[in-house]
Amino acid sequence: MQNWLLPEYIADVLPAEARKIEDLRRMILDNFRQYGYELIMPPMLEYLDSLLTATGQDTDLYTFRLIDQLSGRTMGIRADMTTQVARIDAHLLNRASVTRLCYAGSVLHARPSGLYATREPLQIGAEIYGHAGWEADAEIQELARVSLALAGVTGVSLDLCHVGVLRALFEIDPGLKKQEATLFSLLESKDVPGLTTLTKSCEATTRDVLLALPNLYGDVKVLDEARKALPQLPGITRALDELQRLVEMAEGTAVTIDLADMRGYQYHSGVMFAAYVPGLPNALARGGRYDHVGEAFGRARPATGFSMDLRELSQLLPCAEPKRAIRAPWGNAAVLRTQIRQLRQQGEIVVQNMPNQTSEQDEFVCDRELVQEPNGTWALKKIN
Repeated sequence: MQNWLLPEYIADVLPAEARKIEDLRRMILDNFRQYGYELIMPPMLEYLDSLLTATGQDTDLYTFRLIDQLSGRTMGIRADMTTQVARIDAHLLNRASVTRLCYAGSVLHARPSGLYATREPLQIGAEIYGHAGWEADAEIQELARVSLALAGVTGVSLDLCHVGVLRALFEIDPGLKKQEATLFSLLESKDVPGLTTLTKSCEATTRDVLLALPNLYGDVKVLDEARKALPQLPGITRALDELQRLVEMAEGTAVTIDLADMRGYQYHSGVMFAAYVPGLPNALARGGRYDHVGEAFGRARPATGFSMDLRELSQLLPCAEPKRAIRAPWGNAAVLRTQIRQLRQQGEIVVQNMPNQTSEQDEFVCDRELVQEPNGTWALKKIN
């Protein structure tokens, strides 16, 4: 095997694409700051028992493991940063008030999440801690929509679900908990025959609800259908009311409701959402409420947030036009060095050619050059 080959689903990012990703990162983080979010930088690896706290099976499967040579303990390379942010809020910041945090950095997956997915996503996201109401969910969803709009993504639709519907059923039929994993899998795939078989021994009310959920999918009218089809349990009513408020806050964004989409149910505790664009099967952004995660770090805090992969997002956008630049020769003359320094201070890109060499760039087009006049001064002239 050639020693320059990279592992599967791992790739270098070349200059034009790297600049596009970096511009997105700066723009989105700056927008987070305008909403009052504070930037944090969690470590790339942690002890495994901390990293996988309350994350669910998916994160466990995606996490690389290694042995710490200093302590002998098993460590993991982060596959997601959300749990790390929850740890920082609960254990390090330890604030009593609402806290808004944001982050951006590489994560590593032991296996790809999709056919064309990279195993090294560049994750960016934002989280709110300390407010249990739907208002925090509305702000997070707005932040996700605004971030995609800033990136130039159009045609975004929002898919909403709520774990509270099924949590309410567990309260009246505790026996369902024994079949939780199978139940959520059947709901996610909308496997009505499988649900029919699984619920044969359930109470009539529970069975009717579970068989109705796969068909409760569509636009906002689904919420009215759900109120008629589902029992008026406090947890179900609260979940539908929250979804209704979030639809009203979507500000013209197309919204679909899917009450059977339980992806990530082990992790989430309330509303879940995903942002899609036409022609792309994967969600560009995912988020939701996860109130129980901080409890493992000694402090239960209401929490909601979202994240997305900048590398995936950048692939939807056209490459930026090359920047105009100035070509200059290499030289030690003070007047030349002073002029180059002044041009750079003015925001100009100045590329100096090495002696007897030319420069090649993907990101810059030299349309001007510094030329020495007969009297020894340097003039900026257009390149034909």
